Amino acid sequence: MRRISLWAGLALAVAVLTGCPPTYPKCNNDEQCQEKGEVCVQGQCQECATDANCREGFTCQANKCAPKPPECTTDAACGTGRICEAGKCAEAQCKDDSACNGGKCQAGRCQAPRDTCTASTDCGEGQECQSGKCVTADASSKCDYSPVPFGFNESTLDSSAQSRLGELAACIKASQGKITLGGHADERGTEEYNLQLSNRRAAAVKRYLVDLGVPSNRLSTVGYGETRPVSSAGTEEGWAENRRVEFQR
Repeated sequence: MRRISLWAGLALAVAVLTGCPPTYPKCNNDEQCQEKGEVCVQGQCQECATDANCREGFTCQANKCAPKPPECTTDAACGTGRICEAGKCAEAQCKDDSACNGGKCQAGRCQAPRDTCTASTDCGEGQECQSGKCVTADASSKCDYSPVPFGFNESTLDSSAQSRLGELAACIKASQGKITLGGHADERGTEEYNLQLSNRRAAAVKRYLVDLGVPSNRLSTVGYGETRPVSSAGTEEGWAENRRVEFQR
């Protein structure tokens, strides 16, 4: 009888040791972390162990998925013959003046020739670019207040956005009233990070407009994060629509 009790006790101990998984966040294998979308790293459930555990555009840092830093912030980071565009290295627009249609090649970028323009940023105060010439801005003309789009995980303005904002700046200066710049992000990433990202996007648009002469006190910024999507489609096209800065008048 005593021997039976001893064996029963041993069997119970083995069952306890092998049958009960550790309490979260402790773990023995990835399966015990799977419910929360995590992996087991040195006995603890973590968001990631390697970059392979993170979505595209993110990297594993200290077992947390964080957005990858931009490839560049200045032309110098890209090497000879390349320039920095929207955080990524790209081929220079030109090597000499012959590629600039009468303009000048400066630091790999084409500059418009004198007395001509390609965008209103090339013109003086109170002027705008029309048909390649700087003319007096028409205060009654309709400003293009369509949203400014941003790349994934980007808060810098690409050349297309800069050109558009150049024309809009001239229109804003010729008109009156205050404008709120509302920043938005797609739903990828944490809510806290997306809120910060949307604030940075709104601030980037304001900074660019102020640099072009729009009075700072006419512009305010607000970040909405991922809370106000215009598209509910979980696709690249849908996410692209949601990464934007809107003009609220």
